[in-house]
Amino acid sequence: MPKKAKYKAKSKAKLNIKKSKKGRRAAPPKRRKVAVSIPALEAAATEAADFAAKHEAAAAESKGAAEQRRSDTDAARQEVAKLEAAAKMAKRDAAKSAAAVKEANNRAAKLDALAKKARREATGREAAAERARRAAAEKARREAAQQAKREAAEKARLEAIERAKRKAAEKAERDAARKAEREAARQAKREAAEKAKIEAAERAQREAAEKAEREAARKVEREAAKKAKREVVRIAKIEAATEAKRQAAEKVEAERTSSS
Repeated sequence: MPKKAKYKAKSKAKLNIKKSKKGRRAAPPKRRKVAVSIPALEAAATEAADFAAKHEAAAAESKGAAEQRRSDTDAARQEVAKLEAAAKMAKRDAAKSAAAVKEANNRAAKLDALAKKARREATGREAAAERARRAAAEKARREAAQQAKREAAEKARLEAIERAKRKAAEKAERDAARKAEREAARQAKREAAEKAKIEAAERAQREAAEKAEREAARKVEREAAKKAKREVVRIAKIEAATEAKRQAAEKVEAERTSSS
């Protein structure tokens, strides 16, 4: 029960008690019989007691507002005690004054209204507690979803960084392989050019040697031919000289023979 409603209920109960006492003092000497609604008062008191018991059970179940509900339950019990005392006083006053009976009926109606109001407030508190619980659950769900979203984003960022690192490493490896291939190709080209140069030099040397050998062979052949020619000429000269000597000798011999 809110403090404001509790204060109003206490004020009304005090006012009713004062009016009841005033009615006793101003009661007319002649009394008349009226219908006293004592069962209604008892029912209201019983209902208030039941409501206090329910309110106490609800306070025991609630964790967040346990102390407040216990204080509300104590206040309700005190109010019930006051109401019961007021009901007893109303029972005594009902036999003396019709006005007191009417006031008691009014008090009972007011107590009933207060009980209904207390029930509505309890229902409102339960509904507020349920809304708070649902709001807390929704907030927890949203926070969990946001946390999961942040974790997924962080995981995706790390995976993207890892993929970028792998791609960079693969690219560097490919570039290194291509560079090594180019270096190997240039080295092979240089070696092939050097080999071709060496082979060309060796071939030129061989060709020069062969040419020199051929030139030497031709020179030797020419020298031999010249020598052979000179020898033929010499032999021809010797033979001619021999033939001339023989002919001269024959001529001399013939002349000698002819002269003898």
